[in-house]
Amino acid sequence: MTAVPTLTIDGRPVSARAGETILQVCEEHGVAVPTLCHLDGLSDVGACRLCLVEVEGAPRPVPACTTAAREGMEVRTDTERLQRHRRAVLELLLAEGNHVCAVCTASGACELQALAVSLGVESVRFPYRHPRTALDASHPRFVLDPGRCVLCTRCVRVCDELEGAHTWDVAGRGAASRVVTDLAVPWAQATSCTGCGKCVQACPTGALLEQGAIQGAVRKDRGLVAALRRAREERRWTR
Repeated sequence: MTAVPTLTIDGRPVSARAGETILQVCEEHGVAVPTLCHLDGLSDVGACRLCLVEVEGAPRPVPACTTAAREGMEVRTDTERLQRHRRAVLELLLAEGNHVCAVCTASGACELQALAVSLGVESVRFPYRHPRTALDASHPRFVLDPGRCVLCTRCVRVCDELEGAHTWDVAGRGAASRVVTDLAVPWAQATSCTGCGKCVQACPTGALLEQGAIQGAVRKDRGLVAALRRAREERRWTR
């Protein structure tokens, strides 16, 4: 029988299932840890660094989404140091893209916006890059606005892991990195795309939307990917 780890989160002893990450344990016990790149039903990559937590004995904060919960861990999720770090990450994300909520169709349905509000980010200390990005509205059903992309790679992972098409990928390096379809062709020319729309539902911002979407009417089902994953696993076990 596999031993069940017992650890402490913010001074409260909790139990974890074998193989769970710190983030999963926090979610199960109602401890809010901010994240953008994590989405239930997808593999975790630790890209956004918003879910960093402090672990007693560790030399630096660790990403909760990719760190396994271990017996005896003492985890802190809400220190002033972590709050400063998370606000700085959000400010950098806002500064390096074109995130103007007042003119964004996804305003009110954007996870980046919601996190900025919840963490009290009222201004940005860093110079805005104002990148020149071109809207890709070539697809008959969907639109890509790369200026609002935060490179969480949720679209890449859902397309690969659930749809099996791997239409999306990341091209470039550093500040020049961007998501692309197939070999950086316009979305309509990406022959691997099935038009399923899973990437649009997985996107946390207004980078991927349906054609004709209007502000206030955008709806994204954050539980869709996890539900599809469960359905696929149940079907596999019943065969």
